[in-house]
Amino acid sequence: MSARTINLRHYSGFPLITGLCLLMLYTPLIIVAVYSFNSSPSITRWEGLSLAWYYDVFFGVEAEKFRSAAFNSLTIAIMAATTSTAIAVAAATAMSRAGQFRGRTFSFALINLPLMVPEIVTAVATLIFFSAIGFTTGYLSILLAHVVFCIPFAYLPISARLQSVPDGYEQAAMDLYASRWQAFRLILVPLMMPGIMSGFLLAFIISLDDFIITNFVKGAGVETLPTAIFGAVKLGIKPNIMAISTLLLLVSILFVTLSYFIGRAGEKTK
Repeated sequence: MSARTINLRHYSGFPLITGLCLLMLYTPLIIVAVYSFNSSPSITRWEGLSLAWYYDVFFGVEAEKFRSAAFNSLTIAIMAATTSTAIAVAAATAMSRAGQFRGRTFSFALINLPLMVPEIVTAVATLIFFSAIGFTTGYLSILLAHVVFCIPFAYLPISARLQSVPDGYEQAAMDLYASRWQAFRLILVPLMMPGIMSGFLLAFIISLDDFIITNFVKGAGVETLPTAIFGAVKLGIKPNIMAISTLLLLVSILFVTLSYFIGRAGEKTK
């Protein structure tokens, strides 16, 4: 007997609740994006379209501060995403291809723990750990914290892709006298590539957008773009902050969209 397909749109109140949720989620983002093009220095009074605040972001008084923060964010995000993706590939391969082993369930829970623990708890615990071992907070502490936090985000799409790849491909390669490393490098990695790219992009955007953990472990004199925005907002919200926020939002949307389509492409070619 085939399972009955359930269409949620036919349930009473579902369209209304969905519309309200979307309204609450996206209306603030739309308002910020629209007012970033406002020619007025006021954040509440509309006086016409202008790109003045985007010009101010790149060439204004605070441009150097935001450029430095953006450089820190980008370099940390690239290194954190690369490292966490490499670790996630190794972890996903072990979990998928090593069969049953003692501690497998515990290892899976440990990998995914940062997804379940509130981020503020992770931030406090990381800061306490760095203080306990005498590690100086700064650029490197942000990078290490981001690597650990991004691993499960990179692991999930890689693991999902690997589970859809039969192990017969590697076995066939080894039957043709390929070593385990050659079977992994020449057969498994290309098949995993859509998941690897999706995991990298997801880890990159998670690191780029992170504020809570970064704010706890960054130390004095080091800023990323989210912490620089927060510091500027404490002195009063100005339209150039809306312009920066819109640019960061567009970058986030771009990378999340790329991750989605790469994952979909991998599903079609598996």
